[in-house]
Amino acid sequence: MLVLITYDVSTVTGAGQKRLRKVSKMCQNYGQRVQNSVFECVVDATQLATLKIELAEIIDKSHDSLRFYQLGNNYRTKVEHMGVCESIDVEGPLIF
Repeated sequence: MLVLITYDVSTVTGAGQKRLRKVSKMCQNYGQRVQNSVFECVVDATQLATLKIELAEIIDKSHDSLRFYQLGNNYRTKVEHMGVCESIDVEGPLIF
């Protein structure tokens, strides 16, 4: 299923900046960045549950925010893109 993850991490302190880097890195482990604080992740239910737990351990719930939008398995008909820097096929082969 495709899950869109958005986050807002308070960066007014050094600890906040460190949390922001950790959240970003954790999301990169599961998907691709499509905007500054937005990731598209193709995961199964177990991976999503694990990701939520890992992110919950990083953020400060009194200052930071996470949002998960579950677009399901038929997401291709639900995602439309306009403008530059179109994202890659998240289910295609990765070539480094």
